[in-house]
Amino acid sequence: MNLSLLTDLYQLTMLCGYYSHQKLEQQSCFDLYFRRLPFSGGFCLAGGLEPALEWLESLKFEEPQIEYLRSLDLFPGEFLEWLRDFRFSGDIQALPEGTLVFPGEPILRIQAPLPQAQLIESALLNLINFHTLVATKAARVRLAAGDGLVLEFGLRRAQGVNGALAATRAAMVGGCHATSNVQAGFLYNVPVKGTHAHSWIMSFDTELEAFRAYADTYPDSCTLLVDTYDTLQSGVPNAIKVGKELAEKGYNLAGIRLDSGDLAHLSRESRKMLDAAGLTEARIVASNDLDEHAIAELKSAGAKIDIWGVGTNLVTCKDEPALGGVYKLVAASDQDGRLTPRIKVSSNPVKTTIPGIKQVYRAYNGERAVGDVLCLEDEPPTSDSRQIATTHALTGEKRTLHFTRLEPLLTPVVKNGKRVMPSESLLDSAERARQNLASLGEEHKRLKQAAPYWVGLSDGLYQLRERLLKGS
Repeated sequence: MNLSLLTDLYQLTMLCGYYSHQKLEQQSCFDLYFRRLPFSGGFCLAGGLEPALEWLESLKFEEPQIEYLRSLDLFPGEFLEWLRDFRFSGDIQALPEGTLVFPGEPILRIQAPLPQAQLIESALLNLINFHTLVATKAARVRLAAGDGLVLEFGLRRAQGVNGALAATRAAMVGGCHATSNVQAGFLYNVPVKGTHAHSWIMSFDTELEAFRAYADTYPDSCTLLVDTYDTLQSGVPNAIKVGKELAEKGYNLAGIRLDSGDLAHLSRESRKMLDAAGLTEARIVASNDLDEHAIAELKSAGAKIDIWGVGTNLVTCKDEPALGGVYKLVAASDQDGRLTPRIKVSSNPVKTTIPGIKQVYRAYNGERAVGDVLCLEDEPPTSDSRQIATTHALTGEKRTLHFTRLEPLLTPVVKNGKRVMPSESLLDSAERARQNLASLGEEHKRLKQAAPYWVGLSDGLYQLRERLLKGS
């Protein structure tokens, strides 16, 4: 499907205005970032880069799109003809998927002729915002689950087909181990998992008969849903019978699944019953409106759950269903063709932008991330002194970061309109996320009342911002 019209109308009316006023070659730089962390948390994981690059590579206006725009009676014919040859020719630097990111830090930095950079705003925000949000939610769920496995079960509750696929993809980046979504498994080459529904049980005359039939079909991966009738009086005892029958045939009962009721109590009692029957290897899977907070509460209540199936609350990010990502002009060429920093000023300080073409550096002490600093691209920080002075953009607080290693985060992904970063698997992105989270202090990963992570401006960038503010 041609998605060149996946944009807001005003992007196209501005594009037409740039065309009409001979601004096609004016150079620009835009940052895509967010202002506030979601879920009252302490971090985000960057996501959506691969889908964004795929969309950008396919961006072109063909006859059906041009004829539709013509039908709106908004655009002159010569502009519509010009659109036929429209291609993105700029440069993009980005945070690789799975990289920790914090408010004010560019997830993408786009340098391109102004009309090109303007047109791609809406689609990039759509892709980056949603993937980053779900990847972050999945990471929080994974942190809550600890050593337990996390399965993404959200297909049936996601916002449409595209929402389901995007959510699965982002959830895998964030740390989920597998998905129930077979189409996502096919597209993204990720593990798929699933058992059976209550309807399977109800289609047989007895629960035991249903269990035996399923075990006969899948003897080496048999997980039984035990809460159709009475979990502890019927479901688990029948699962134990089938588990023993499997053992006589040389197989192990893979596990049981709980999908309703008091999961903490039922899992504890089920574990006792399974262990007493010698089925110590059978694992307990739990589902039913889980999220990171429910998982943490269940664990604190002593739940004996090995695998967590998380669906609706993950793929919809039900407690905060949108990331407030924005796309702001930070530099543009002047009448002499020089690329100069630009600033948007607001009475709300958080909406005042950080001007200039920037790089983000992460300071490490050993393997621990201790803070980030935004620098102008032409003032790379020196690592010889092993320290760098920074200033918080909103509060003006100053802090010197001491480090053993300073790592630039923005990576070239598109050069002169051509992709320069090769595709990577979701498992590679998930491993990057795991390593990034391992470098973050536990105080920033708390589910509640997470400590703020330090992000400051370099001296040069802070002085530029103050100068532009005073001159505005």
